[in-house]
Amino acid sequence: MNACRFAGTPARPSAVVTVLALVLLTLGAPLTGGAKAAEGPTAKVSQAEAGTGGTVTVTGARWRPRALLTLLICGQNMIGGTNSCANGDGRAVTVGADGTFTKKLPVAEPPKPCPCVIHIATATGAAAAADVAFKVAGHPVAPLPKERSGGERLSVLSARLDGSSGLLTWFGAPPSRRLVVTVGNLGSTPARDPVFEVGTSHGVFAPSWEEQRWRGTLQPGKKTQVKLDVELSAGAHGDYLVSLRYGAKLLVEQPWTVGRPWGVTLFWVLLCVVVAATVFRIGMAVVDKVRPRTSRAVPPPRPSTPPSSGSSASGPAAANGAHPALPWFTPDTAPEAPPHHQISAPSEEIRSTPKGTT
Repeated sequence: MNACRFAGTPARPSAVVTVLALVLLTLGAPLTGGAKAAEGPTAKVSQAEAGTGGTVTVTGARWRPRALLTLLICGQNMIGGTNSCANGDGRAVTVGADGTFTKKLPVAEPPKPCPCVIHIATATGAAAAADVAFKVAGHPVAPLPKERSGGERLSVLSARLDGSSGLLTWFGAPPSRRLVVTVGNLGSTPARDPVFEVGTSHGVFAPSWEEQRWRGTLQPGKKTQVKLDVELSAGAHGDYLVSLRYGAKLLVEQPWTVGRPWGVTLFWVLLCVVVAATVFRIGMAVVDKVRPRTSRAVPPPRPSTPPSSGSSASGPAAANGAHPALPWFTPDTAPEAPPHHQISAPSEEIRSTPKGTT
């Protein structure tokens, strides 16, 4: 600090030594960490060779504490994976708190010839593995299979997209197609179970790749038809590009135009209409509930006289214009007609006079 603040003042030797020590520690820290990182779990066996039916003791160190391990005897140095191991005679062991373990493993013949190894690997958690050379007495020994040289060279002779959109796609379901390509092997070695990568891209975005394995063997100079499934996300529409590549080589690109899912638009329109109508009806019901009520004038009832037992039935109106007698009035209490409409009724004697009498 003083050397930086005052240029004319020489730095003290102790400060220089301290700075150099810090620099050396800083440079040495990555090297030390790398050396520690390189030290992985280890394993060893009690004997390098044993016959079928015997046992061998396997010990290990620097494993993750409390990890579950599997122990297998494998042929061909486990080049073909666990398919070359005696899986039925394997054992499992749990690592101790100090990262060590000890386990007796029965000796069994693997399905592949030797050279053999005892393969120790974690069954749970972070992956870790170790192999120990081991010889199964009496088991055949064969040269290791040659690794692929990459001599296969695949090319696409023709490509198309099969399939169509259905009703569910019209309502937003994920569009799907099948990429059908005719692949030819122009190389010198057969292609066994090739792994293709199918990618879909939209607009200026980079394609998203998905690995798909084709089961089969394509001999040199032969061709075959390969079918791979392609699926987009739900509601996708517009112009897409389907790409196919093998390894680092792009084999083909196929355009794909996806129609707009108008069913989704129709659904939202109907939903908006229904919601708007429901809100309107609820609002009108609330307004009708809270608005004040106005009292209406009710006309007074007409006065009426209770009918008597001797009342006569009302008849049709008289020809002279007199008001008909109401049913609840008796002849004595019936209202009188105006004078200019009143007509005297004939007496009883006149009505009872027989015909022909003067």
